[in-house]
Amino acid sequence: MIKVAVIEIEGCLASSAAITHDVMATANRISGAKRVVPFEVATIRCGARRSNGDIRGADLVIVPGLGTTTAVELERRLLSPACRRAEDMVAAAFAGGAMLGASCASTFLLAETGALDGRRATTTWWYAPMFRQRYPKVALEAEQIVVADWPVATGGAAMAQMDLMLAVVERFAGPSLAKACARYLLLDARRSQAPFMAVTFLAGQDPKIAKAEKWVRANIARDFAIDELAASVALAPRTFARRMAATCGLSPIQFVQRIRLETARFLLETTRLPVEQIALRVGYAEPSTLRRLIRRDTKRPPGHFRPVA
Repeated sequence: MIKVAVIEIEGCLASSAAITHDVMATANRISGAKRVVPFEVATIRCGARRSNGDIRGADLVIVPGLGTTTAVELERRLLSPACRRAEDMVAAAFAGGAMLGASCASTFLLAETGALDGRRATTTWWYAPMFRQRYPKVALEAEQIVVADWPVATGGAAMAQMDLMLAVVERFAGPSLAKACARYLLLDARRSQAPFMAVTFLAGQDPKIAKAEKWVRANIARDFAIDELAASVALAPRTFARRMAATCGLSPIQFVQRIRLETARFLLETTRLPVEQIALRVGYAEPSTLRRLIRRDTKRPPGHFRPVA
């Protein structure tokens, strides 16, 4: 039996905490029919002044999402007494041999302990640029929903906690039980955060990049060079690329491509235009290029996004 400690930091995302317990309870319920229960779960609530519970002896420590929505709020939460106390507990558990798991903003708490240094990890997509700047020793894969680089596993945006917990069940109780839990809870398999990343949200954090986004949308139907895009915001190409990476975690080519695909998907969902016309409207001379990129990013064909008649 695996001893699991769930650290619920004061103000944590209630849905993330509930998902954590629900998935493990489901795994125990399904396994109980065979008289083999995989998880013994203890909850430790961590507040500003104290925490209730003992993390000693835990094989796995899970930290549900912090529930922050802005970088400023996240910075403040990481400095709070509750997070500092939780960070110390996580660091001590990891040093003692426990495995770790966290999703969304709680991945920052794991990174603060150094447990992610030299490892692959993911985080919620809108915090990715901040994460890269703050933790350069971590190999961030922000497009991934879950990165299980055991003994540490991380998940992306808030609801990725369920994907993280299925990865936990798979690691400790086997893939068959993980699939059974997914079926029981009606959870769909998802592999990437990329289709959900909003370029406008990321670009808005830098006036130059926001201006570049507007320029791309205004010129989306024609072919243009990245140097021309950089010049439109009065930046040298290399400077533009550095600022783009810092703001959006993307190269300029990926940035333009993301806007083209976002626009194409909107047209697929809201019009009956053929793919050939949509491709031309978003700057692709060959419809096959658009089809290939949509399949690569969403694992779906363009027809999947058509409105239901």
